[in-house]
Amino acid sequence: MNVLFFGTPDFSVRTLQELATMPGVRIGAVITQPDKPSGRGGEIRPSPVKSAATELGIPVFQPKSLRKEFDALKSRLLELGPFDVGVVIAFGQILPLDVLTFPTKGCVNIHASLLPRWRGAAPIQRAIEAGDQRTGVCLMQMDEGLDTGAVFSSAEISISADDTAQSVHDVLANAGASLLVRDLSAIVAGSIVAIPQPEDGVTYASKVTSEECRIDWSLPAACIKRAIQAFAAHPGAFTTWQGKRLKVFKAKICSLEGRSDRAPGTIVESSGDLLVAQCGQGSLLALEEIQVEGKKRMVTRDFVRGSTIASGARLGE
Repeated sequence: MNVLFFGTPDFSVRTLQELATMPGVRIGAVITQPDKPSGRGGEIRPSPVKSAATELGIPVFQPKSLRKEFDALKSRLLELGPFDVGVVIAFGQILPLDVLTFPTKGCVNIHASLLPRWRGAAPIQRAIEAGDQRTGVCLMQMDEGLDTGAVFSSAEISISADDTAQSVHDVLANAGASLLVRDLSAIVAGSIVAIPQPEDGVTYASKVTSEECRIDWSLPAACIKRAIQAFAAHPGAFTTWQGKRLKVFKAKICSLEGRSDRAPGTIVESSGDLLVAQCGQGSLLALEEIQVEGKKRMVTRDFVRGSTIASGARLGE
C-alpha cells in the first residue's frame, strides 16, 4: 500500500510514525505546510511533520497553496506513485477535488471529534469550552465539504473536569494513530463501508481567535475555568492588570465565606497561595498558574509574594 500523507503539527506526527512501521505500507511522500517563523526570535523552523518525515527518509513537499500548485506538483508525485490512499490529519489547507481524487481510494481524514459534532478547525478546544464529557476521533472519507464526509470508524474517550486542550490533544493523537493502523488496510480493501453522517447534531468548531481568549469576568466561574483549560496551550486565556496582559493557565472554582458579591474581575483574596477573583452569578475563581506580560510563567504563591496586587484590585480594566 502506497500512502500519500498530509499533515503539519505535532498532532499528526504520531500517525506518521505509526504508519511508517506498518507491514506492507510505504509512505511514498509527505505534504506539509511551508517552514515558518517561530518563537520570539522569528527563527524559520520546519513543521513537526517535516522534521519527522526527514528523519524517516520520506520525500517532503511544502506547497504554499496546494490548490494553486498541485498541477506542478503532480508530475513529481507521479514519480513516487501511484498512490493507493491519502491520509490527512491536521494538514492546515483545504484539499481541492483534484487532490482528493488523486489517490486511487481517495483520502481518509483523521478528525479529532465524534462527527458530526465539532466539524471544523478547533474541535478539541471547542469540546472543552462547551463542557463536553466525551469526544473522540473519526476516520472519515474526505469530500469537498467541511468535515462532511462519511465515517468509516471512530474511537471515543472521556473528558474529565480538569482536562486541558493539551491533555486531550495528546490522548487523541495516540487514539487516532491506533485507529488508523487498525482500520486502514480494511478501508482500502473495501471491507469497511463508510456511513454518512447524521443530519442531527451538527456543530462547528470555528478557529480560536486571540480576542475571544480575553476572560469575561461576568461569566460564571465554571465557564471561565473551561475557557482557560480550552485555550491554555494556545493562544492562551488572558485578562489585564495594571495595563499589562496577564495570562491564566490554570484555575479552580472556590468559595470564600461572605466574599462573593463584588464587581466581576475584583480580587477578593490575595494572600499566601490564594489569588481569588470575583466572577458572574456570585461565583469565585482561584487563579493557580499565571504569567504577567514580560515575565515567566509562575504559580500563584510566587506571583502574590512578588507583586503589589491586593484585595480590591480589578482585573480586566
